[in-house]
Amino acid sequence: MFAGNARSVRRRLTLTAVMTAIVTGGAVFTIATLRAVKTALVQVKAIRRELEEITATDIGRRVPVPAARNEVRQLAETINQTLDRLEASAEQQRRFASDASHDLRSPLTAMRAQVEEALRYPDDVDWKAKAHAMLASLDRLQAIVSDLLILAKLDSGVPAHYERIDLSALVCDELDRRRRNVRIDRDLQPGVAITGDRLRLARLLTNLLDNAERHADSKVSVSVTRDGGTAVMEVLDDGAGIALAQRELVFQRFARLDASRNRDAGGTGLGLPIAREIARTHGGILRLEDSARGARFALRIPLHPDQDGDP
Repeated sequence: MFAGNARSVRRRLTLTAVMTAIVTGGAVFTIATLRAVKTALVQVKAIRRELEEITATDIGRRVPVPAARNEVRQLAETINQTLDRLEASAEQQRRFASDASHDLRSPLTAMRAQVEEALRYPDDVDWKAKAHAMLASLDRLQAIVSDLLILAKLDSGVPAHYERIDLSALVCDELDRRRRNVRIDRDLQPGVAITGDRLRLARLLTNLLDNAERHADSKVSVSVTRDGGTAVMEVLDDGAGIALAQRELVFQRFARLDASRNRDAGGTGLGLPIAREIARTHGGILRLEDSARGARFALRIPLHPDQDGDP
């Protein structure tokens, strides 16, 4: 009888001890969890408050990053990385707007000066020569506006009309369509097919040819070949060329190298950036590559799926 009572007492004591441990441990766990949640909420509140105060004119600010390596820290770092990209984009847009305003103002200023001079001395004005001078300024203004519209469409993601295109045939048609002031040598491998927008690719080629013509001494060479699974179009002039350190600069909007400003006075500073953007939308790349003389622009675009890439 006493043994049975002893066993019963031990069971009760054991059960009591277990329950006490569970309750105590649960209390400790609950307090630690509450503290962690409270800390996280405070950190998130600080991040939210900082985000609310960031505006378009004060985009250089960043949200606080907690010291502890947890999900809140990852959130803060992701937000700051996004803000870094937004700041870079905003700075690019501001610089672009400033450069566009400057280039648009130049022909307008020239035309205004011509009109004011004509009005001041109407009897001494050669009106025909004056009209031709103003037309030149209007042509430049129209070219800049046209390029700005093209860039706006490309930047906004206006869909292109993609189709199977024989790149060599397209280049041949464009070369035959317009007479150039320099000799054009062509080496076009037949049957190089790609997937692309015909109008945009024609614009890309025209921009490269216009640039090459302005800088060539006597001739421009154009070639289309296949390299494995890639179509390659090259436009090479026999001019002074471009230094290695400046090869990326020419693809920046409104950028014109100091050494070529006099020869490149007819350019808008947007032709090469437009050409590269068109290449990008076709899954290709446009860059300057090495050449013995002059500037060699190379466009590389994937071949159409129905070609195996063999020459």
